[in-house]
Amino acid sequence: MSLEGFANPWWFLLLAAVAALFGWYLWAQKRRKRNVMRFTNLELLEKVAPKRQGWVRHLAPALLMVSMILLTVAMTGPTGEQRVPRNRATVMLVIDVSLSMKATDVKPDRLTAAQNAAKAFADGLTPGVNLGLISFAGSAAVVVAPTTDRGPVKQAIDNLRLGAGTATGDSIASAVASVDSFAKLITGPEGRPPARIVLMSDGKQTIPASLEEPRGAFAEAKNAKAAGMPISAISFGTEYGAIEIDGRQQIVPVDDDSMKQIAQLSGGDFHKAATESELRRVYDNLGEQIGYETKRADASRPWLMLGTLTLVVAAGVSLVLGQRIP
Repeated sequence: MSLEGFANPWWFLLLAAVAALFGWYLWAQKRRKRNVMRFTNLELLEKVAPKRQGWVRHLAPALLMVSMILLTVAMTGPTGEQRVPRNRATVMLVIDVSLSMKATDVKPDRLTAAQNAAKAFADGLTPGVNLGLISFAGSAAVVVAPTTDRGPVKQAIDNLRLGAGTATGDSIASAVASVDSFAKLITGPEGRPPARIVLMSDGKQTIPASLEEPRGAFAEAKNAKAAGMPISAISFGTEYGAIEIDGRQQIVPVDDDSMKQIAQLSGGDFHKAATESELRRVYDNLGEQIGYETKRADASRPWLMLGTLTLVVAAGVSLVLGQRIP
């Protein structure tokens, strides 16, 4: 229940009328007491006068006054900060499909767990968010352009296939370019909608060799920040993941450090997940952050409901105690 930012503060003038009614009630009670004291035969008065209800007889008028105050506040249109669903935003979901994603340190394997969590993320986003999908291994590909239709995105997630190499920088560049192209189509009077890149990877960039190169992840993260697209980087997997290459086991640990740096350079945030359930929780939190925004909105409803309820109670008390509405 908010008491700030009133849209129609002049309705507070009604409180003067409420105060006048309260004053009249006090005056009426004193006058009644004086009239009673004029009755000189107190023994006869005690026999003919109804038994007084004490403080209870003031309950209905008091509730009526309170309801009037609450309803007056509702009429002034109080506002407050509220979380409301975004009606326009763009999110590019970027998923690593390099060969290391077939490691089974995350059950049943990294890729399957990532697919399940990504589909749940798509389902959980608010309807006003446009969601696109990019997959990357040795190169990046825009699989689905941003859209509010979750069906094509989830179908494309199911169809993801593994490939050699990890071109993290290319995936970020593709996400920025895709959002820019989409923004040109939907930019209206309010300007371009806010955009976010959600990057999920389990390993270190291999193409190009250096993260600092023009196509590297660090350089592209800086470009994403300049474009106003923070990256939520998710490091997925454990230190003990391994895959079989040419009959030999190769350790494929996650690279938390580079993912943290990518998030920092882009102005975004870093998350770590070692199981599918942890990845789902990360996606759930991101869905809350991305899908909702804090705005000042009308907050009169609680005041109106409480005022109406108090008024009903006042009427009920009056009928029970005095057989009339105050």
